[in-house]
This record gives sequence, structure tokens and C-alpha cells, in this order.
Amino acid sequence: MIHRLVFENLKHRPVRTLLSIIAIGVEVTLILTLVGLSRGVLDDMASRSQGTGADILIRPPDSAGFTFSLTMPEKIVDVVRGQPHVAMATGTFVKYIDSFNSITGIHLDEFNAMSGGLKVLQGRLFLGPDDLLVDEVFARQKHLQPGSPYEFAHSWRVSGIVEQGKLSRTFADITALQQLFSARDLVSTIYVKLDNPANTSAVKEALQNELPTYKIDSIEDFVSLFSTNSVPYIKEFTSVVIGVSVLIGFLVVCLSMYTAVLERTREIGILKALGASPGYIVGILLRETVVLALIGTVVGILMTYGTRALMAVFAPQMPQEIVPDWYLPVAAIALTGAIIGALYPGMRAARQDAIEALAYD
Repeated sequence: MIHRLVFENLKHRPVRTLLSIIAIGVEVTLILTLVGLSRGVLDDMASRSQGTGADILIRPPDSAGFTFSLTMPEKIVDVVRGQPHVAMATGTFVKYIDSFNSITGIHLDEFNAMSGGLKVLQGRLFLGPDDLLVDEVFARQKHLQPGSPYEFAHSWRVSGIVEQGKLSRTFADITALQQLFSARDLVSTIYVKLDNPANTSAVKEALQNELPTYKIDSIEDFVSLFSTNSVPYIKEFTSVVIGVSVLIGFLVVCLSMYTAVLERTREIGILKALGASPGYIVGILLRETVVLALIGTVVGILMTYGTRALMAVFAPQMPQEIVPDWYLPVAAIALTGAIIGALYPGMRAARQDAIEALAYD
């Protein structure tokens, strides 16, 4: 009986019910989209690092996190190549254009030999000093085609579009890039491929003894840095967004339930006159709230597929993952905010005097 009453109350006010569900859905979508974006971007960076085919990478002494803004002498590559079990080593030079974009200078033959080769989808590999290779994601975002001019801290010409997944989204000849940005004979990172990955620990230890001040990591250790716990302020930012989302859910549900109490004053009076207890009245409102929160959570989860599609079109460099492991936590968050928002209207309804409620017009 009480469950039927709850659903009939929601059906009787379709517009307010729909708006409440959408608002809770937006709350859920905000959280899942943020988590999915942060995880997607970091996983994409990790995957591209693994796409080099390297077993070890070497960075300058003061490097921190997974940035590549510092440089070291390129002659260190020869020192690395002389170590036992090192099958191949190559240096790259990374030039950051802004916080999100950079160009990676590579020795094309060496990089192709280590990574398995850049797969050209359109055009050709770079030949001249002003040629720029871009991956399919970057080309789609910037609407580039082979032969397109592109201003990227320099006047480049796109020579080709390559398959994504190999270290960077943009490539140029390392010598040309070094000369262009006054970094002759300097590299940002050295990638090392071994004759057998089982020798990684031994080679890493030998390299650390040879180059004691340099940052030397296995590719697995380096990739492990690409997590939300390793990126400054990501957890804090996520907490702030979750807090704002809960506030949205709280306010929307509170307003919806408060309005419902006002609209149903005579109904509540009749129920109390028939002997309904305050707990019974509060229970009806809380059940309505739970139904709204659960439906809103499902709607919010479905909406994340829409935000992922929009990100793929308008910001393909920031892939969004679907995060099923967050479905239960986000449902709990939405439910908690909704129930808290319904408590005041519920208590107000429970305290109404039956005679005054019946006289309410």
C-alpha cells in the first residue's frame, strides 16, 4: 500500500519529479565524468609510454613526476649503449608548447626500431626540418591533413598522420628541433631496450651506479606514476567537485520535498486524522526520495556515455573512461545527499497539526 502511494505521488507531479531526477543525474554525471576523465587521460599517457617498446628510461637528475622539461647531454646515450644487455638506446627531446601540448623530437630510425615503427595512416614520415608528424587524435582535434601548415611555436608543415599510441601526439626530427630551440646535443629522456626484459633490474642497477644522479626507472615503475594519487591536487579537486555535486542534490531534493509537503498539506492532515504516525509521514517522503535518487543515479550513469561521446568529438586528446567501480560509491553519495535534503521537509510534515492541515486551503 505505502509503495503504491509513493509511486502515485511521484506520478501525480511529473514535471517536478522529472526535474529532480535530472538534477540528481547531473550530480552523478559530474562525479563520474571527472573521475573518468582523470583516469582516461592518465591511462592514455601510460599506454603511450609503454608504446615506445622500452624497458628502462633515463631522465635528468632533477626530474620530478612524469614531466620532461629538463634536459641532459645526448652523449650519455653512448654510455648507456655500452652497458651489458642493452640492445638499443635512443634519446628524445621534448619541447613543451603549453601545459597540454608538446613536440617530441626523435631519431626516426632508432625510434622505429625500438617501438615497432610509427604506422603512417596518411601522408609520409618527416623528411625536412620543418616537417611535423601528428597522430590521428591530434589531427582530428586540429582538423589537420598531410600538407597542412600548422603554427606550433614554429611554422610547421604536416607531413603525415600516424596511428596513436607511440609516446607522443606530435613528432619532429630531433636535430631540427634541438637547433630550433637552442638545445643542441641535449635530450630530455633516454629510452633503453634490453636483450631480455628479465635483465631489467640488473641493468637498472648498473646504470644507476654509472649515472648516480640521474633518474632511472623501469617502464613499469614509471607507468605506475600515472595515477590520480601521484598527480598533485587531483584528489583534492575531485573531493571539491563531489562536495559541490552533493550540495546540488541536497538543495534540489530539499526544495522538491518542501514543495511537495506544502502541496500535500491537506493530504497529510487526512493521514494524521486517520491515525498515521509522524514516522509514517516521514517514511513516505523518504521513500519518494530514495526512488528519485536511484532513478537519478541510473540516468546519471547513462549520461556519462553522452559526455564521453562529446569529449571524443570536441576534446579527443582527453579520453574519458567509463568507471563501473564508481557506480556504487556515486549511488551512495547521491542517496545520502538526497536523504539529507528530505529530512527537513519530512520533519516539517511530521509536526503538522492535523486540524490546521485539514483547514489549509
